[in-house]
Amino acid sequence: MASIKILLRDKASKEGLFPVVLKIIKDRKPKLISLGMECIKKDWDETNAQFKKSHPNHVQRNRVLLKLKEKAFKVIDEFNIEEIDFTLTQFENKFRGKKDSNTSVRTFWEDKIADLNKAGRTGNARAYLDTMNSFYKFAKNNQLKFRDISVEMLDKYETHLRATGSKDGGIGVRMRELRALYNDAIKRGIVDEKHYPFKAYKVSKLKGSGIKKALSRAEIRKIEDLDEFKYPHLAESKKLFLFSYYTSGINFFDIMKLRWSNVQNGRIVYTRSKTKGNFSVKILEPVRIILEEYKHINTKTDYVFPILLKEGLTPIQIENRKAKTLKKFNSDLKKIAEIQEIESTVTSYVARHSYATNLKESGVSIDMISQSMGHQNVGITTAYLKDFDNNVIDDANEKLLQEPSPIYNAKNKIRVSA
Repeated sequence: MASIKILLRDKASKEGLFPVVLKIIKDRKPKLISLGMECIKKDWDETNAQFKKSHPNHVQRNRVLLKLKEKAFKVIDEFNIEEIDFTLTQFENKFRGKKDSNTSVRTFWEDKIADLNKAGRTGNARAYLDTMNSFYKFAKNNQLKFRDISVEMLDKYETHLRATGSKDGGIGVRMRELRALYNDAIKRGIVDEKHYPFKAYKVSKLKGSGIKKALSRAEIRKIEDLDEFKYPHLAESKKLFLFSYYTSGINFFDIMKLRWSNVQNGRIVYTRSKTKGNFSVKILEPVRIILEEYKHINTKTDYVFPILLKEGLTPIQIENRKAKTLKKFNSDLKKIAEIQEIESTVTSYVARHSYATNLKESGVSIDMISQSMGHQNVGITTAYLKDFDNNVIDDANEKLLQEPSPIYNAKNKIRVSA
């Protein structure tokens, strides 16, 4: 809630006149906005917040004050109708009729990235940074204002991205980042909504090309069959992929931060970084073998996997390490796919897609899969999401080991048919 009051400032000018100001308080923070009027103290009615009759133009001035107060409440009402949690600066800009700001897109973008890093949301910050660098390779104008971003410019940016090898999926990611930034600029009063180009430029047209994102269980078996003695440089990436697949699709960032303290009584218990959801996943046999092997790797940290090599890293250092190791991980997975003659694209995220798809094909219900993966927004599935006992999800996960049931040889690190 915000409150409005008209009053005199405490400090007088050199002429002994006190400025009349509008005081707005929101979230316990006050802001004084000059109304362009002033008077001596004896001509001001503090109780009724208006000029006394002793002021020469009291009737006209009080009418102006009434209109300004009505305008202030109207501005607040408009923000509330639009469900905008406005800032005091946004209020002042709208109250004064300022539609646009001289803030450049790049300055606003860099501030956004800095705020995300300060909040520890380094993954989001990197995504914004990547899109910003991509956009300015095209725009080549650091002084660009938001109102300069037109539908025509977005079309040309899309053409630029296609010319540099981007597909619909990648272009869609860039455009959604830019759209989110523009929406944020509107909310903060940097640009007027009338300039919004995304009403005409539809990001929804940019859909993925339908590339298969999930591996069949037969393809998962091929990854398991990779000969680690022949390809030792790919062994760790193989294990990381299978670890993700057999732990309900845990993503790379959470694997990287997983500690031995998260391994408890035959389960992996952790909080997902992205959604903050809590997970308790039964350790299946392939995961147990991987954990046993990494127990014997001497590291200076409590991390399960030797990715973060020391304690006390800052969020930005962790994000940089993630970017570097994830790039190598995906490169290794591509090589594994080539060696094992897997035609489907294999990336770190494919493990998560494969987990969900293969459980579905095993007859596990979608709502149970959603529960096990911690989905929060999966349309109708989420609307009817049910809570399942850990044992029920454990039984569902066990299906990943079926058809056919392999025998895992921990010593030789290879799988042989039952």
